[in-house]
Amino acid sequence: MSIVVTGSVAYDYIMSFPGKFREHILPEQIAHLSVSFLVDSMHRVRGGCAPNIAYSLSLLKQHPIIMATVGQDAEEYRRWLAQHGVDTSGWKVIPDDFTASFFVSTDEENNQIASFYTGAMAKAKELSFRDMDTAQIEWAVISPNDPDAMNRYVQECQTLRIPYLYDPSQQIVRLSAERLIDGIRGARIFIANEYEYEMVKNKTGLHHEEILALTETVIVTLGEKGSLIYHAGEKISIPPAPPITAADPTGVGDAYRSGLLAGLHSGLDWATAGRIGSLAATYVLEQMGPQNHYYSLEAFINRYEKTYGDDKVEALLSEPKKKVITQSS
Repeated sequence: MSIVVTGSVAYDYIMSFPGKFREHILPEQIAHLSVSFLVDSMHRVRGGCAPNIAYSLSLLKQHPIIMATVGQDAEEYRRWLAQHGVDTSGWKVIPDDFTASFFVSTDEENNQIASFYTGAMAKAKELSFRDMDTAQIEWAVISPNDPDAMNRYVQECQTLRIPYLYDPSQQIVRLSAERLIDGIRGARIFIANEYEYEMVKNKTGLHHEEILALTETVIVTLGEKGSLIYHAGEKISIPPAPPITAADPTGVGDAYRSGLLAGLHSGLDWATAGRIGSLAATYVLEQMGPQNHYYSLEAFINRYEKTYGDDKVEALLSEPKKKVITQSS
């Protein structure tokens, strides 16, 4: 059984601003915003939500497949992912365009301002789950992508009864309120960070309790404060995994999703899966770039046990269970 990850494939341009964004934004002039930040470093790294998630899933000995569109410049990227256990057979190369690009500046408080060029990602709606062996898909991840593609994948997962994690995050701005509600309503898991969650509530007009009523599980990540999992009437608080050092937050949320799914795919409970997500995210925070971290599964389990004091994650060493979570009646 496999996890199919959809979403952007991109090259990330990560820049560092040696100050605080908030000190240079005037709230009373926000309607006429015009501000420039001089950054003191830039790194070009492999990125995009789909490969970020798939890479950490592979480190956790899952078997992810990426379904995405890429440009003529993506062959080296494809080979690198394949060398690290990620199945790229679901890629479609758009020969007359370039792979998407993500430009992000991070200040000293880990706040970020970003822009995204779609490139080949604009053709992602040409891909379909119907072209895959859906009987072998245990989870699908619908992460930020071309909005039309995201809407298509939601409809297909619902029609084909493929359990999916819905992660609209950076595309909340572009998705209509109706489409956001559709995506949440059919999802097994809806996930967002605390700012994105407020954006969803504001755009849809839904209150927290109304969102909880739409889906089995809602997860809100809280940065250095950990995360909250709302499932089956229960509110589960997930503590963060303390980093050794904090280098860059780009891709941290993607790694959290990887760890969470790896835990669920291995038959673990929600609290343990959330803690696996927190630790997977911390590994990314400690490096510059969303795919520059590495660990063996044994090293991950050892650090988990030292951080959280339990040995439940030994299940990650076993073959994934066929049934992880069932649809609520």
